[in-house]
Amino acid sequence: MQEKIVGGLAKAEDLTDEEKAAFYKVLYSRRDVRDQFLSDEISEDSLMRVLEAAHHAPSVGFMQPWNFILVREQATRQLVWEAFSRANDEAADMFEGERKDLYQTLKLEGIRKAPLNICVTCDRTRSGKIVLGRTHNRQMDLYSAVCAVENLLLAGRAEGIGIGWVSIYHEQDLREILAIPDHIDIIAYLCLGYVDELYQEPELQVKGWRKRLDLADLIYEERWKDEGKS
Repeated sequence: MQEKIVGGLAKAEDLTDEEKAAFYKVLYSRRDVRDQFLSDEISEDSLMRVLEAAHHAPSVGFMQPWNFILVREQATRQLVWEAFSRANDEAADMFEGERKDLYQTLKLEGIRKAPLNICVTCDRTRSGKIVLGRTHNRQMDLYSAVCAVENLLLAGRAEGIGIGWVSIYHEQDLREILAIPDHIDIIAYLCLGYVDELYQEPELQVKGWRKRLDLADLIYEERWKDEGKS
């Protein structure tokens, strides 16, 4: 007997102009935050709304492969910062001349200043060996977990919570600090805290590291277009 499906289709309601405007305001005003964190603790209600938003991200095969490790203790965050600092010194040496000088002036994390850190992970074993939608593209669980991060970033902006994404560390260091098993993939290490000021443009653009690319140059029709060819 076929299992009865609970729930069903409902009318797709159109968003009002005000709702659309609110969404795009959140989207375009989101910034990666590194140094504007306030010391106030994030309220539990706000935190749970942000995590619920992340948990409602799209996931291929509805596999929901994510977990969220909440890191509050100063001692733990100090260890993470030390791991970042070692890797950041290595990263600085990969650049030369003025580029290296500029790199060394950039604030690239808020690990100790933000009152909360979150490590987002992906459990690639959660749905078993054969997963709907992952049968031919093994990376779809990783991509799904990244969607959860995106939801978290946008929900944080809606809640007035600044979020910075830290990526400069050796993975094994973070695994050891947070006791993450080998079969779990680390997707993102995030710093969270309330903010009352945000850059009007991406900070790395403001500080001269890189400009936003022109969207028109990134759109191709029907097939890939080699750069420099008409």
